[in-house]
Amino acid sequence: MKNNTLKEDWIELQYKDVVDKIPTSKQKLKQKDYLKDGKIAVVDQGQSTIGGYTNDDSKILVCKLPVIVFGDHTKIVKIIRFPFAPGADGTKVLQPKEFVNAKLLAFFTKILVHKISDKGYARHYQHIEKQAIKLPPLPEQRAIVAKIEELFSSLDSGIADLKKAQQQLVTYRHSVLKSAFEGNLTKAWRYKNPYTMDVFLTKLIKGKEQAIKSKSISNGKYFPKFEDDELTYKVPNNWLSLPWKTITCNNKYALKRGPFGSALTKSFFVEKGVVVYEQGHAINDDPYRHRYFVTDAKFEELKAFKAQAGDMIVSCSGATLGRICLLPDDADVGIINQALLKIDLDEKIILKKFFVMLFRSETFQRLIFTKALGSAMPNMVGMAELKEIPIPIPSIEEQRQIVQEIESRLSVCEKVEESIVESLEKSKALRQSILKKAFEGKLLSEQELAACKSASDYEPSSVLLKRIKAEKATGVKKAAVSKKRVKEKK
Repeated sequence: MKNNTLKEDWIELQYKDVVDKIPTSKQKLKQKDYLKDGKIAVVDQGQSTIGGYTNDDSKILVCKLPVIVFGDHTKIVKIIRFPFAPGADGTKVLQPKEFVNAKLLAFFTKILVHKISDKGYARHYQHIEKQAIKLPPLPEQRAIVAKIEELFSSLDSGIADLKKAQQQLVTYRHSVLKSAFEGNLTKAWRYKNPYTMDVFLTKLIKGKEQAIKSKSISNGKYFPKFEDDELTYKVPNNWLSLPWKTITCNNKYALKRGPFGSALTKSFFVEKGVVVYEQGHAINDDPYRHRYFVTDAKFEELKAFKAQAGDMIVSCSGATLGRICLLPDDADVGIINQALLKIDLDEKIILKKFFVMLFRSETFQRLIFTKALGSAMPNMVGMAELKEIPIPIPSIEEQRQIVQEIESRLSVCEKVEESIVESLEKSKALRQSILKKAFEGKLLSEQELAACKSASDYEPSSVLLKRIKAEKATGVKKAAVSKKRVKEKK
């Protein structure tokens, strides 16, 4: 047990020698038996301290508090100071020995957990119980815990400030984008560059009429007059508000949902061929993450769902509803699957970069989710309603100016965000550094150590080791006697 590298009066033990593992098999509840409310808290290996409740008194675990609850699969460590019932498989309840401070042991357990690789340890306690732990006398343990908590409190305060700044950046982004698409960022530009959209609108109406006549697009009302309460954005007088269907290219597949039913299933996929664009492309804004392909023949059959460079693909279901990806110039020609919407915009009406910024804005995303069908799993609203969503349209020149104004502001945001993320990462490393120093005996000053040695319960390592050995010997003797009695009864 003795280690020459140990500080004065510290001892080194195996983790399993500083805790008693409390049997829980008779009291343990299954998750299906949890109550939403009750008189007895159920503590399991989940993130929350309390996983549920029970009213069964026989499930209360009889043990000396506090104890450490360790998630054998989740690696979550909790200190519990109130009567409770253990729940769910994989929950270990560990009672610290009287010579170990429970908080300090919990900190050390978190260090061990942090080092565990998930590979090879399905049951993590089997790994940590064999690890060595270096322990100072109890007064020094208490002082170390107090110092850790003081440093962590200061660190947490800094982290809270960083996260608050992060949230303020989110709010600022929302504000910038809303202002941009209501014309507020370009007021001065419009004052210097006055214009009307009359000529533009006349040409656009004529173009749509010709497209309808040539049957490139279906007949319909492409220039309705929206009431104020129908508009998502309150735009300047010289802007237009046009339905989504009006700003797409003049072809019947310019706004297209993916194939439904049995038209495209995994049974049609091949190892190499024409790309199938899926939700992951839109969710991750990654036009190159190809996983599925179809034959040229299948592509020809589903040509109505073709997607190519310049098109946009949008995720149409789940929590990631509304994620968008603009396919770049070098994107592969492919088809969309059932979870995507393809958009082919007319850049004589709206710049694609302008539209992507508009689409990703919090205001527009909220509109998409508000109109989403289904409560448990939101899905993109039907095509008929989707086509009628009003889109704010300034002149192409002002669109370029708006994109520039947004980029100049958000580039500053991105730099600040990067700095915050870096600081948050450093705070994680600093937390681990504090714990490392604590268990190397480098956290307390000489003055603080002297105060520990004057405490009434200060006990040199030599005395503590003798007591631990004596307790072990007594335990072994009792176990042998018990085993002998069992044999005699037989």
